[in-house]
Amino acid sequence: MALLVQKFGGTSVGSVQRIQEVAKKIAASKDLGHDLVIVVSAMGHTTDELTNLAKAISNNPPQRELDMLLATGEQVSIALLSIALNELGIQSISMTGSQVGIVTESSHGRARILEVRTERLRTLLNAGNVVVVAGFQGTSLSSVGTAEITTLGRGGSDTSAVALATALKACACEIYTDVPGVLTTDPRKVKEAQLMQALSCDEMLELASLGAAVLHPRAVEIARNYGTKLVVRSSWTNEPGTTLTSTAGRSLGREGLELGRPVDGLELLENQSVLGFAHLPDQPGVAANLFEALSKGGVNVDLIIQASHEGNSNDIAFTVHAEAINKAKEICEHVVKQLGGELSTQSGMAKLSISGAGIMGRPGIAATLFETLSRAGINLRLIATSEVKVSCVIDSKLGVKAQRAVTDAFELNDNQVKINPGVTGLGEPAVRGVALDPNQAQVNVRNVPDKPGTAASLCSILADAGISIDAIVQSERKHQNGGRDITFTLKKSDRQIAGAALTSLLAKWPNSFLEDGPAITRISAVGAGMPATAGTAARMFRALADSNINIAMIATSEIRTSCVVAEKDGLAALQAVHSHFGLDKSN
Repeated sequence: MALLVQKFGGTSVGSVQRIQEVAKKIAASKDLGHDLVIVVSAMGHTTDELTNLAKAISNNPPQRELDMLLATGEQVSIALLSIALNELGIQSISMTGSQVGIVTESSHGRARILEVRTERLRTLLNAGNVVVVAGFQGTSLSSVGTAEITTLGRGGSDTSAVALATALKACACEIYTDVPGVLTTDPRKVKEAQLMQALSCDEMLELASLGAAVLHPRAVEIARNYGTKLVVRSSWTNEPGTTLTSTAGRSLGREGLELGRPVDGLELLENQSVLGFAHLPDQPGVAANLFEALSKGGVNVDLIIQASHEGNSNDIAFTVHAEAINKAKEICEHVVKQLGGELSTQSGMAKLSISGAGIMGRPGIAATLFETLSRAGINLRLIATSEVKVSCVIDSKLGVKAQRAVTDAFELNDNQVKINPGVTGLGEPAVRGVALDPNQAQVNVRNVPDKPGTAASLCSILADAGISIDAIVQSERKHQNGGRDITFTLKKSDRQIAGAALTSLLAKWPNSFLEDGPAITRISAVGAGMPATAGTAARMFRALADSNINIAMIATSEIRTSCVVAEKDGLAALQAVHSHFGLDKSN
């Protein structure tokens, strides 16, 4: 009836009994007439156990030898599962990544897939076999032309499965796991988490980058880029699970299945205005009061940026369409009278955005964008980042110049460039899922030059060190010498590396220095309908305010609103936001 790729994770094949249960599930699919390619992970915690064995011998084992070792875990799984299928009367054959034709870069431990040579696989399927494939691994050619075993890194079996489905043009790739599908949040933290029947790959990429572990981001990137249908289902039930959708559908190119150009779109939104607050009180409810007032006044806000400062005040900046500037200014002046602070406005601005799957997971992408604008002499007024989009607010007079420069830098064609696009997400839920990412560190770069190239320099150095910035916020207030502060968040594990990498750059900027922020966590709401639903951010801020949770930083993108809060408030923040948007109730 259909060609399906089905992937079973380590917990699904964690014992002989579970392998036999998986075999029965596969046999039921085969009895329905489906052609099946099965991808499996190593049993249970085998990969960790093998890694520990290597580290018991060496603190720094050669990566090639680690690949040789770790690839054996999946070979055990595929052989046992194939034996179980044959025992049930299902004609089956097991194959390693190299045998099935998965060709990768020559990069041990983190290789990306270049192509899948499907000839042998199709021959076996045509002969009636269920083909059981070792996930997580492939083969590359060494410098002398001999085959080398490579592994794809954590989550590699998901990546293997979606790559095989894409190359085979399968009807679907089904990821079987120990949860019923993709849930509105982590059920270990919020017991009322609900199953989502469907969501877009862009939404899943945002959630995956924020810590949702049900799918690896690389697998979602492939599905998103090539329009491959991806379904997440339970290994233990026959429920339909969650379907991931994508409007993309590029063809496989010569550059490699996973190495296609990560930036596939550019948007220029003109006629924007920026309103900025400095010295607003740093207390719960300030952001909620401000953006609720704007929403009630009929002002639709686009980007929102809040920077964190020492003392008892914060800065907030946001963008609106030029037609709304007078109404927005009137509302904001009333807020200043109530709360204090200083208001500034700036018209004649434009928002330039690049989009693509997992672009913030590739440190060089944002750096290239900022460097391109810097070389064109274009300063950045605001910066907003997410897993699928990076946006910069710039002088509208330089908008076309910026658009041309960025188009050339990322080799985009005319069909990939949109000028003043319409609102997206009509009819979609404003918030579909909520995620908590506790693995965050906040770093403040104080008193940096307010000129083109500053953000580019910071991001380029961090990119060269292999560090991805999760959020980057430029403050509204200026120091006496005209410098500004830039605050960014990154993974805790990257903090020391970042400090060492930035030392030489900060030495070139008089009076600039690096400063650690307080212990933080990041709470994020994600939804494709966010651009079309006014007041969504205000509702999130209100949920936090009502729980007496202060917001240290705000960074929004098209389909994501993220707030940095104190580490101690993380779980309460997750529960409050999840409940406030009604995600704890079944549809």
